[in-house]
Amino acid sequence: MSVATDDAPWLRRLLVMLALVFAVLIFLAPLAAVFTEALRRGIAPALEAIVEPDALSAMRLTLLVAAVAVPVNTLGGVAASWAIAKFDFPGKRLLVTLIELPFSVSPVISGLVYVLIFGAQGWFGPWLREHDVQIIFALPGLVLATTFVTFPFVARTLLPLMQEQGREEEEAAATLGAGGLQTFFRVTLPNVKWALLGGVLLCNARAMGEFGAVAVVSGHIRGATNTMPLHVEILYNEYMFVGAFAVASLLALLGLVTLAAKALLEYWTARPIGIEA
Repeated sequence: MSVATDDAPWLRRLLVMLALVFAVLIFLAPLAAVFTEALRRGIAPALEAIVEPDALSAMRLTLLVAAVAVPVNTLGGVAASWAIAKFDFPGKRLLVTLIELPFSVSPVISGLVYVLIFGAQGWFGPWLREHDVQIIFALPGLVLATTFVTFPFVARTLLPLMQEQGREEEEAAATLGAGGLQTFFRVTLPNVKWALLGGVLLCNARAMGEFGAVAVVSGHIRGATNTMPLHVEILYNEYMFVGAFAVASLLALLGLVTLAAKALLEYWTARPIGIEA
């Protein structure tokens, strides 16, 4: 039976070349185009677009949404993956399915669901209006939509590793009299800390770059509910290409920093970190 190392050298070179061409055309070329367009008229116009009040408001809002959604997803993801990997309970398979739901549902649909529930004509709309509580077209709606879309990243990063490690160490700790939280912080968490950090990085990158769900619940209120991706869209639609690509280049830089941090984690731990089904 043949193995991968028995393939002809020309075939290996061809596959490597095809992979490189694909990476350049699909990933590197568009990324380079973003920075090129941002600096087409020089660095001064790009900087002016970045420090413009609406752009700064979009940056602050993006960071604020991520600062709320990522910790919530971190706690929820850790709790869900710990329960699934370490315990048996009714509905376990259903919980796994629910965790994966945001991957299979369009972000636009998830945003529409929140509008249906919390919008002015939604299920809770009259009650919210009566109590002067605004969720849609406000910060809470952005946080809810972003949290939903990014929830699987921490859980699906931790779950395969926890399942691979098994329950023996936790059972041994319980035998020695350790409580649940003590076992988690002294046994489980140290074994998955790098994977957890990798999942948080991926979750944060997606939270800051989310567009579909946020676009539906934001209302596109300039200077109030526009995140960075929405601000890029508005500038592009208004033919302000330098500003659009300047802000887009910041998002691209955030993505590159995330990839670099993830690569360092994988180098230190000698283990790939990512979403596994």
